[in-house]
Amino acid sequence: MAAAGAPPCIFCEIVARRSPAYIFYEDATALGFLDIFPFTRGHVLLVPKRHVDRLIELPEADQGPFLRALATVCRRVERLSSHYNVALNQGALAGQIVFHLHFHIIPRYDEGNPFGVRSRERLRDDAAASVVAALAPP
Repeated sequence: MAAAGAPPCIFCEIVARRSPAYIFYEDATALGFLDIFPFTRGHVLLVPKRHVDRLIELPEADQGPFLRALATVCRRVERLSSHYNVALNQGALAGQIVFHLHFHIIPRYDEGNPFGVRSRERLRDDAAASVVAALAPP
């Protein structure tokens, strides 16, 4: 939950189902959904349901379940590509834009460096549906 007077945290809003998202994974402690401005096809985010800004703030009791969720999501992403980045940006200077802990899992294909300076297109519903289907539980 955002601090009093601060705008609502978009990831908390997604967890509470008050904001739309292309959700493909959920357990008791974590939620996985597609990045709406993906670097590559299948770029996903994994967030803890509990709001914390940074990894070091995640309670110890949540760390194991969250790491297991991250491994599960990575296994699902491997259906798209066995090559992927797992990224965590901590703090504005490191590129963190949403201040709710989240990991990016970014499949890599034969596209070269997807992280260069270029515009990223908004994810379309049809593209999202095919990725969500590919990442669905077996």
